[in-house]
Amino acid sequence: MFLSDFKIDGTSFVNEIVAHDYRTADVFRKYDIDFCCGGKWPLETACAMRGLDTDAILKELKAATRNIHISNSLPFEEWKLDFLADYIINVHHRYLKKAIPEVRDYVDRFVESHKNKFPELVELSKIFSRMEKHMIPHMQQEEEIIFPYIKQIAYAYYNKESYAGLLVRTLRKPVEEMMRNEHDVTNEQIKRVRAITNHYTLPPKPCNMHKVTFYKMMEFDNDLVQHLHLENNILFPGAIQMEKELLQDDRP
Repeated sequence: MFLSDFKIDGTSFVNEIVAHDYRTADVFRKYDIDFCCGGKWPLETACAMRGLDTDAILKELKAATRNIHISNSLPFEEWKLDFLADYIINVHHRYLKKAIPEVRDYVDRFVESHKNKFPELVELSKIFSRMEKHMIPHMQQEEEIIFPYIKQIAYAYYNKESYAGLLVRTLRKPVEEMMRNEHDVTNEQIKRVRAITNHYTLPPKPCNMHKVTFYKMMEFDNDLVQHLHLENNILFPGAIQMEKELLQDDRP
């Protein structure tokens, strides 16, 4: 829902800007500028009505629409586990901490104003509220307990430290069981979101708020899939394999 050939300037209409690139909605939402049915104003007019500097808003819109591509060919499987853990925290955790409350707010606003027309979407508010309540503490637990432990055993493993086996025996955490249970809950919730939205399929002639909400959920979904893949299929299995090898090396 964004086109590279759409040039934004002061004469561009707010609703058309968002229609061409859903990411600009965050800027307008920040300044309480209506970008949906009531957003039929040129940007410079909307800014003047709120005492905003049009050039400053244009800079924010440019930043919001900057494309950042991460190659699918990155060799995640070859990365050391401590580096991978830091990558997950700084890329996926940082994104989710910002995105979860934002997506929930978009969902809540959209559902509240469109529940009569789309009653099947009301459940989305409950799902994202539950996801926010359990995912934020879950990530905090990973950052404060699980990942530091993985980084400790990774350091000991890569440097062939003599205390490595003792470290695993004294600090070992139930990584496999805890992460599987937590991630299963998240998977079920996102699957339900896909089912309710028919995989984020928009109806004919949707309003901007409908488009933005669905594209925000899809962006969230895509990041979550990659996030869970890195943890479930690379980081945690790698840590568990290290534990096994370190315990074997520590046998008398």
